[in-house]
Amino acid sequence: MRPLILTFAALAFAGTAAMSETVATGDLGLVIERASGSVLLIDQSDRAALARIEGLGDLSHASLVYSPDERFAYVFGRDGGLTKVDITERRIAGRVVQAGNAIGGAISDDGALVAVSNYEPGGVRIFDAETLDMVADIPTGSKTIGLADAPGRRFVFSLWDAGETWIADLSGDDPDITKITGIGQNPYDALMTGNGRTYIAGLFGEDGLTALDLWAETPEPIQVLPGYGRGEAPLPVYKMPHLEGWASTGAEFVLPAVGRHEVLWVDARDFTETGRTATYGRPVFAMARPDGRQVWVNFAHPLNDTIQVIDTVTKQVVHEFKPGPAVLHMEFTPRGNEVWISVRDAGKIMIYDTRTFEKRGEIEAESPSGIFFTARAHRTGL
Repeated sequence: MRPLILTFAALAFAGTAAMSETVATGDLGLVIERASGSVLLIDQSDRAALARIEGLGDLSHASLVYSPDERFAYVFGRDGGLTKVDITERRIAGRVVQAGNAIGGAISDDGALVAVSNYEPGGVRIFDAETLDMVADIPTGSKTIGLADAPGRRFVFSLWDAGETWIADLSGDDPDITKITGIGQNPYDALMTGNGRTYIAGLFGEDGLTALDLWAETPEPIQVLPGYGRGEAPLPVYKMPHLEGWASTGAEFVLPAVGRHEVLWVDARDFTETGRTATYGRPVFAMARPDGRQVWVNFAHPLNDTIQVIDTVTKQVVHEFKPGPAVLHMEFTPRGNEVWISVRDAGKIMIYDTRTFEKRGEIEAESPSGIFFTARAHRTGL
């Protein structure tokens, strides 16, 4: 991060020789340090760590979202903690423990509301992004998963126990809830497309996924790849794949298969299968480079030291390498020239050129997991 010295135009016009220092946040990001309950502030351009912010509680399986101005991050801890981090001042700006066990969250399209998905108690709780005061409590009687933002101050989430997806519309004074039944057995994660139209829930209790067209007047469940593993014995599932780590190549979705050594290719228009690619292990994340030309895949234990790169034109693996023990997450720079990879058991963030596959640098981190650049602030569903 390079400090900028800006002259405020209004003062200049007034003839006042005053200057103020500000901080550019566009190439910053945070890394979750799960073992120490901290986040590491990183800089893309300098490939460097800038600061460590501590005191965020249990960060196993933690994630975060950014405010529209890229100043604040809202970190969702597994212990139910919701922590607001000011990355310009490198400090915690607010924190509430809103549940006993939580699993991710989202921020509304206007940046005014932050929603948290809970296992214990089940349901979704919604907070004022400025004050962290709770503004709505939506009990579901079930663990909730796959929480994502949708246009129009809406949040979409699924119920593990009930096999339903709910749409919470917060555009009025009170939440307006739409309940959609028949999603399938035990939805475990979900994704939202970048245009906010399609929500896809992965199913743990059966082979297949379920899609919803949120542009429809009355969204109805659409089966995707029903029985894709029919006749085959699934392998043990040591680590569930992450649908938020899905890939879109423009015309197709690329999805990690549950309990199988393959990724699945699905036509983005009609949800029919267009192919499969055999992989080194059971995929956890299948993430597209921002231009859609490559998909990078990491794997569940015990094969989690390896990355494979798949060409989206040929659907063939074009590169394979081993960054180190326990590769947990990947994050592309906004234009996709680099990918940053968290290698937990090496205690490092590895940085690679996505075209030459050459290593460009590394950063020390304490048991790193999720990597989140501030460019996410401007994307729906992240």
